[in-house]
Amino acid sequence: MSRIVRPYGDTTGDGMVQLSFTLPVPHDKRAEGAALQLAAKMGLDGAMLVHAKPIGEGYTFFVVYGASTHLVNLDEVKVVEKDYPHMSPKEVNDAIRERLGRKLCVVGACIGTDAHTVGIDAILNIKGVAGEKGLEYYRELRVVNLGAQVAVPDLVNRAVDEEADAVLVSQVVTQKDAHLHNTREMAAAFREALPPGKRPLLVVGGPRFDEGAANDLGVDRIFTRGTTPSDVASYLVHRLVTMKTAPLKDPV
Repeated sequence: MSRIVRPYGDTTGDGMVQLSFTLPVPHDKRAEGAALQLAAKMGLDGAMLVHAKPIGEGYTFFVVYGASTHLVNLDEVKVVEKDYPHMSPKEVNDAIRERLGRKLCVVGACIGTDAHTVGIDAILNIKGVAGEKGLEYYRELRVVNLGAQVAVPDLVNRAVDEEADAVLVSQVVTQKDAHLHNTREMAAAFREALPPGKRPLLVVGGPRFDEGAANDLGVDRIFTRGTTPSDVASYLVHRLVTMKTAPLKDPV
């Protein structure tokens, strides 16, 4: 089976892709020509302009359609593999109760100026997302949801006061890489406030994060699109319970 692939549009291997972007120019014929020039420089063959609309004074939004001249080698694709078993709510609760002997504390927030709580609420609130209950549903988890626009020092202080085992942070605002700056600030603040053995597990999530950037950002795990509450709960138990406790039975 070939490991080299091209995008699929109308027929297999035709390379057709659709691309949207904004240029800081007023909408006119010259702007449309500029959009097609950009598409050609990005490797789209025979690009067609299928949509152009002004979105404010001096700005135009474009959608172009054309054939990509580039190939993808699947053998060179790098991803972060799931390194923990998926667990049901019952399995999560049982593991915490039997191995930890107390409730596991999770503090969550949106930090900086980020006021988008949809992501953190989907993971923490009992109503959950995608047919799954949030972490508040788990009997052996104690969840503290601080909500939106939480200053990093306030997050650190609350995590210390709650003796948090894990801190979950959602970042949706990404203009000028705000999500990266905020995450690095948070990680540095926890390093300064607590010694290595006392720091909570730091987990961030959002649609624009790169899962492979955890070490660079100073956090333990990054979750991206499609993450469910059970994904997060399973990871927390794996890192904070399973990996830190001895087996229930002696190995045979």
